[in-house]
Amino acid sequence: MVTIRKAVIQDLPGLVEIYNQSVLNNTATFDLNPVTVEQRRQWFDLHDQNELYPLLVAEREGKTAGYASLSMFREKEAFKSTSEISIYIDKDQQGYGIGNQLMTAILELAKELDYHVIMAGITKGNDISIKMHEKFGFQFCGELKEVGQKFGEWQSVLFYQLTFDN
Repeated sequence: MVTIRKAVIQDLPGLVEIYNQSVLNNTATFDLNPVTVEQRRQWFDLHDQNELYPLLVAEREGKTAGYASLSMFREKEAFKSTSEISIYIDKDQQGYGIGNQLMTAILELAKELDYHVIMAGITKGNDISIKMHEKFGFQFCGELKEVGQKFGEWQSVLFYQLTFDN
């Protein structure tokens, strides 16, 4: 059984552990070096203190299994109805539908918060993430070619967006 809830500060070490799995093992993030709990504290506080940018945690069998967040898309005021989504799942918790449950919950919050557009930046080649976003109605809207270098290779970012009728 999976429980989805608002993140609390006690979750931060587990969230950092999950994030660092991607830092070290895949291109889901363009960070090249693992982050510390202290370094991620400001990120956590931004989500914890601003109701416009929720941070949800998935727990499975008493363990932090993944998380989802909405973040500011761009700083200009005209973008205030647009948010960027992020979802990370623990490598040992993948395949249990946790990503789908987090996506459902965070998109429900996005609607309640009256967002019009949700953006997702997905590194090219991350087919599992692409399929999940498409399943929820996200549509491809552009590619930034070779904008980052990780693991000795140029990486491109695909942008997907979901537009709510509001």
